[in-house]
Formats: sequence, structure tokens, C-alpha cells
Amino acid sequence: MSDLFHEAVPISFIMDVFDVMNKTPWHEYQVLTKRSERLLRQDPLLPWTDNIWMGVTVEHEDLLYRVGHLRDTGAALKFLSLEPLLSPLSDLNLTGIDWVIVGGESGRRARPMRKEWAQEIRDMCVAAEVPFFFKQWSQANPEEEGCLLDGREWKEMPRIEEQQRRLF
Repeated sequence: MSDLFHEAVPISFIMDVFDVMNKTPWHEYQVLTKRSERLLRQDPLLPWTDNIWMGVTVEHEDLLYRVGHLRDTGAALKFLSLEPLLSPLSDLNLTGIDWVIVGGESGRRARPMRKEWAQEIRDMCVAAEVPFFFKQWSQANPEEEGCLLDGREWKEMPRIEEQQRRLF
């Protein structure tokens, strides 16, 4: 795994990756980046097809600008990976967003994720009718279990209409 929009990745390589994704519409690709500025700069060159899902990582409220960058791309399906969730995202605007994933940090030095943060995002998604996927709690939250939020698994996915698929 790597970030396709890292500055060290040549645009020619990015275009080659998009070419392969365009030629294989029977697969759905999830491309995730923390480099939303470069994504937005390259967007006019990118041949977006319905099978390419574009997402940005937003782990802290100081990074909410990435959502606007994603929103301004030509991607057909836009998603947010709010993990590891390290702060509340009370100003999150879900306009133009098709899917939200929330999760805590793993590993020995995991930082805690507050339950209220995940609940607030879930409630925003429910109100906006945006599918919500709760991935996991932080390992720093031993009182919480697995992937349950308020006693329920939230594993919603964006609906993909059959007519959107271009199968050959």
C-alpha cells in the first residue's frame, strides 16, 4: 500500500494506473490519499470512470480542507476515511460525499478515539443519508469491543446501481 498522489510518484505512473483501472471496469478500485492538494491539481488530467472510488483521509479537524479538495474532483464516487479518528469533526460537511468510514488507531502506541466523536459522525451520516462504515475502536479504548458502536455493527456501503456498471 502506498499513496498514489505522493509527490515522488510521477504523473506518468498515475496515468498508467488510471489506464489499467479504466480498462477493467468489472473491478471497483478504492484509491485513498492524504495528498488532496496534489489530487486536486492532477484532477483535470485524470480519466475518471464509475469504477474508481476516490477517498481522502481526514484524521483531525485541522485536515477538513481535504474534504473540499475531494469534492472538487471528477470522481464518480467520493469517500472519506476518518481514521485514525483523533479529534471531533463537528464541522464536517457531507455534501457530495458518498461514503464515510470511521475507525480508531491500532498498534502499541495507539491514541484513543472518543465514543462521542464516532457517534456524532454516524448521526451526521444518518441525517444526510450517507452510508456509514464503522471499522474498529482504537486499541487505546479497551472498554469498547471490536467494531460495535452503540451495540450495533455499522457496515454500510454505497449503493451501486447495476446500470452504472460497465461490464464487458
